[in-house]
Amino acid sequence: MINKISTFFRMILIIQILFNPVGLQGQVVETGLEMLVKSKFEVLKGKRVGLITNPTGVDRNLRSCIDIIYKAPGVRLTSLYGPEHGVRGEYTAGEIIGSTIDPSTHLKVSSLYGNTRKPTKEMLEGIDLLVYDIQDIGSRSYTFISTLGLAMEAAAENNIPFIVLDRPNPLGGVRMEGPLVEKDFISFVSQYPVPYIHGLTVGELALFLNGEGLLKNGMKCDLKVIKMNGWKRDMCFEETGLPWVPSSPHIPQ
Repeated sequence: MINKISTFFRMILIIQILFNPVGLQGQVVETGLEMLVKSKFEVLKGKRVGLITNPTGVDRNLRSCIDIIYKAPGVRLTSLYGPEHGVRGEYTAGEIIGSTIDPSTHLKVSSLYGNTRKPTKEMLEGIDLLVYDIQDIGSRSYTFISTLGLAMEAAAENNIPFIVLDRPNPLGGVRMEGPLVEKDFISFVSQYPVPYIHGLTVGELALFLNGEGLLKNGMKCDLKVIKMNGWKRDMCFEETGLPWVPSSPHIPQ
């Protein structure tokens, strides 16, 4: 099953390269990851970095942020943390994930979609910064929002700065639809009181959770968002010039 899922994601990337030249060659929007590279990794220099990501954390040439940050001069990527589907997208929806070793970097991958869904103190030992780079889908029911909030809580509890590499909301930043989740129905697929279609980028979500006291006990983390360049709220994803990588096997290409 793991091989089938990995093959699925590889096929999607090949299709993007062959049939989506505009997305790969356009220079309309630069993601937070690309702005980080442009800054020569200034905020990460001299730091031991932990990274929460999945197959959507790529640049316009489909290079994973794992490999980009791992090879960055003056930066030590020391730990990886896997949300639902894993850092390389090798797991099915809802599949419980254990800790593994990343085959490319040989770094330990601590699972955030198993018995533990919030980074523990032990998981965060030896890092100076925690970085989050995952493409959100624009809908409340995807687990990445919950992983974001719980990771921010863990960072706050352990006095670790938290950095979000911003990415577009694929549905745009104007449309907001649906009710807030009711208190009795809070779960890992609806962790926070945002509309079902929330209209926020992942960086804006992080700022919202932090600024509105929605983390545990109203705590605040030391949050920095690496902003995009060129994104406008009324943009559909097709207008960004970026390649689309499905955030799960159930999201169409």
